[in-house]
Amino acid sequence: MIQEPRELTALAGSWRGQGQKIALVPTMGSFHAGHLALMHQARQCADQVVVSLFVNPIQFGSGEDLAAYPRDLQRDMELAAGEGVDVLYAPTTSSMYPAGFQTTVRVAELGRGLCGASRPGHFDGVCTVVMKLFSQTQAHLAVFGEKDFQQLAVIRRMVRDLDLAVDIVAHPTVREASGLAMSSRNSYLQDDEREQALCLYRAILFARQKVKGATQPLSAEVLRREIEGNIGQVPGCAVEYVEIVDPDSLERCETVQVNSRLIMAVKIHDRVRLIDNARLFEL
Repeated sequence: MIQEPRELTALAGSWRGQGQKIALVPTMGSFHAGHLALMHQARQCADQVVVSLFVNPIQFGSGEDLAAYPRDLQRDMELAAGEGVDVLYAPTTSSMYPAGFQTTVRVAELGRGLCGASRPGHFDGVCTVVMKLFSQTQAHLAVFGEKDFQQLAVIRRMVRDLDLAVDIVAHPTVREASGLAMSSRNSYLQDDEREQALCLYRAILFARQKVKGATQPLSAEVLRREIEGNIGQVPGCAVEYVEIVDPDSLERCETVQVNSRLIMAVKIHDRVRLIDNARLFEL
C-alpha cells in the first residue's frame, strides 16, 4: 500500500519509463463484487494496476454520510490483492488537500442536473479528485462502473474538454442475485429495506417491457411518469428523480430512442440514497 502522492508518482514514472501500461481504478473503498469486477477488467488491460482508496471529503455535502461511510482497510487490502492489484493507493486527506488547497475542476452543465441538483458541488469534488488521481498515477486508462452513469458522463466530458491522455473504460453495472445494483451503501439497508430497494431494478424491467411491446415511438415523459408512480407506491421509497436521457448530453429525451438511458435516484426511508440506471433497449 502507498499513501504518499510523491511516492506513487515516482513509481508510476518508472513504470512509464519501462514502457508499461498503467490502469487506474478510482474507489472510495468498502469493496464489493462491483469493485472487484473493475479491478479484473483493469488487470486485463494493463501491465500495472493501481486501485485508489480515498473517501473524498469534497464530494460530500452538508448532512451527507461522510463520517458514516463504510470503511474496512484490512479487508479491502486482502480483496485487492486477490485480484492481482499491483498498488493499493490510500492517501490521507491532508496529502490530497494540503493547507491552502483552493483549486476546483468543474464540468458545468453535465454536473448540474440529476444527482447534481440535490448534491450541489458533488461533481466538482469528483472531478477535482479524479484529476489529481490521473496526475498522480500517470494512468493510461481508468475503469469506471456504469452504475453511477452521470459520474461516468462527467469524467468523459472532462477528459475530452481538457485533452487528457487517459482512456475511460466503462464496466456494466454489477448486480446482486436479486437485481439490486452493487453499492457500498447497500450495507446500510435492513432486510426489509433491501426488498423495498428492488423498486429500482423492477422499474428497469418494467420500462424495458414497455419499450419492447411498443408498436410506435414511446413518449419518454409518459413512461417516466409511470415509473415514478410505480416507485412511489412502494412503502418507504421516495423518488428523488426519474429521467430518460441521452447518454452523452444527459438531456431529456422526448421519445425513447435506441440509446436512451433510464436513470434514477431513490431514498429508502429517507435514510439511504440509492441510484441505478440502464439502457431501455437491450442489446
